[in-house]
Amino acid sequence: MPEHKIKIGIIGGSGFDDPKLLDDYQEIKINTPFGLPSSAIKMGKLGKARVVIIARHGHNHSIMPTKVSYRANIWTLK
Repeated sequence: MPEHKIKIGIIGGSGFDDPKLLDDYQEIKINTPFGLPSSAIKMGKLGKARVVIIARHGHNHSIMPTKVSYRANIWTLK
């Protein structure tokens, strides 16, 4: 996928990080100054829009709300 500025970032809940939702799907693992985010990001196209999705509570919904590193998640989307 060519690098273009993506303007839509989605913090997904249960099942919304399913890569089948995206065309030209790519998964990228990122480490941040705040530690690891809840999940790898999924980049691709949703219709004509280029989007990036992160699973707020982890891919398997295994992270409790009080344990989510929100700063790492936002840094990752940025």
